[in-house]
Amino acid sequence: MRKIVIACRDFEVEDELLEKQCPNTCDAIWKALPFDAEVEIWKEEVYFGIPVKVEPENPTPKTQAGDVSYWPEGPGFCIFFGRSQPISPVNTFARIKSGAEKFKAARTGDRITVRQA
Repeated sequence: MRKIVIACRDFEVEDELLEKQCPNTCDAIWKALPFDAEVEIWKEEVYFGIPVKVEPENPTPKTQAGDVSYWPEGPGFCIFFGRSQPISPVNTFARIKSGAEKFKAARTGDRITVRQA
């Protein structure tokens, strides 16, 4: 099972890729790693643009805390750490095993890095 690490501020979390659910999204993001960006905050979600273009793949309008999703309309990388929901359907391609609540400390403008584990 492939995993990624997301680092922001003074913490990092490990995520398991949901390769059965979104194989094309997982492959495209995996091949583009590592990348870093500037964080944007929307409600209880961290998001940022990424250099990946993938079609909707098992898109869902519902998420839960700990979901890591790709937003085809962005394109964007989304980390859901609370109860907020995406503005439009997303490809949920990874799950944070523990520590999603740490993203409550993230602020717009923070640097974030995503890499292979």
